[in-house]
Amino acid sequence: MRYITTPAQAGSIVATRRKALRIPQQVLARQLGISQNRLSELEDSPEKLTLERLLAMLNLLGLELAIHERDAQPATRGTSKKVEW
Repeated sequence: MRYITTPAQAGSIVATRRKALRIPQQVLARQLGISQNRLSELEDSPEKLTLERLLAMLNLLGLELAIHERDAQPATRGTSKKVEW
């Protein structure tokens, strides 16, 4: 299990998994209905990913997203900048 506390970690996990499965960006992008260039941008700047797109990518890569309560640690663990809603 891998924990994600920043958008960059999500992009890294997606890119690492895609490469481990030997799926070219062009193939995954086609399956997602986006351009290869757009997929590259999303892997490099995952803060622009929508939840819908992230879930679609994870599904195609055989991954899933799980949300659970953290251990009794501060909510700011792993965050280095203020998040705006």
